[in-house]
Amino acid sequence: MTTPVAPPQPSMQVNANSAHMNPLPPVFTLPQTAQLEALFTIIRDKDTSRATYDGVGFEGKICGAMEAGLREVCRSVRIGKILIQRDEETTLLKLFSSKFPQDIANRYVLLLDPMLATGDSAMKVVEVLMDHGVPEERIIFINLIASLEGLKTFLSKYPQLKVITG
Repeated sequence: MTTPVAPPQPSMQVNANSAHMNPLPPVFTLPQTAQLEALFTIIRDKDTSRATYDGVGFEGKICGAMEAGLREVCRSVRIGKILIQRDEETTLLKLFSSKFPQDIANRYVLLLDPMLATGDSAMKVVEVLMDHGVPEERIIFINLIASLEGLKTFLSKYPQLKVITG
């Protein structure tokens, strides 16, 4: 019988490569620590069980998108869905469908998108959310990768919105 190998232990050293990513006040860049990298490794592991997240709880009303990952950690969260795509003829962004909880205007909205490149799609989603009565300051945009140019464009239009990025 073999003894299980302990996972690598995180260090307290911060990755210096992220220093350039926090020039904007409402953007919170997660410190690129070994702990974060280890957490990403656990989350991405297809064999990680739900039991890993037992005991995680949330208070208050929130609404979010990207259902699968969010439901893994927040089982009772209300889910909103939105589909925005570029029109092939005009290349403009177009809202194809949206479905939100009736009381979305009274909730904090966690807008999850894996990547922010130009910021155009995210701005269109925020526009739709605000058209449904969600105040800008109640939207929290969470992503894993963001370009500095996209963040600047996005936040120039929505300066009260909070962004959390990896």
